Amino acid sequence: MIDPALASFPLPPSAKLLGWRLISVDPEAGELEVGFEGKPEFLNPAGVVQGGILTAMLDDTMGPLILIMTKGRLFGATIELHTQFLHVVRPGPITVKARITQLGKRIAFVEGQLFNPEGQLAARATASASLIEGLLPPVPAR
Repeated sequence: MIDPALASFPLPPSAKLLGWRLISVDPEAGELEVGFEGKPEFLNPAGVVQGGILTAMLDDTMGPLILIMTKGRLFGATIELHTQFLHVVRPGPITVKARITQLGKRIAFVEGQLFNPEGQLAARATASASLIEGLLPPVPAR
């Protein structure tokens, strides 16, 4: 089932480019899992997915989690994003798991883990985001 906050928000072109697809969401735990596609067009000269693309995948999982956790009321504008690369990522299915570490009134702190097609933890990221109201349509109350 698609989370109501995500259902009211159209998939942006950048997410479509990355192959964004919802795997699971657990608002009570503050967690989101998203699948991406490591396309041949994303490869660097070494034949692995370029680090900026991987960082975009992490960011495109952590950001929607903020939307989910605020029931579509707040958009998270990234203030700072730090990525650590641990293993190479070859073309194929990529999975990113994100979780909220702290959701304040004006700033959220989020962390993400990216797994390569072999299932190895290949990158991890931490981010802080400014919480902004009014950019997205509110999610109808149930």
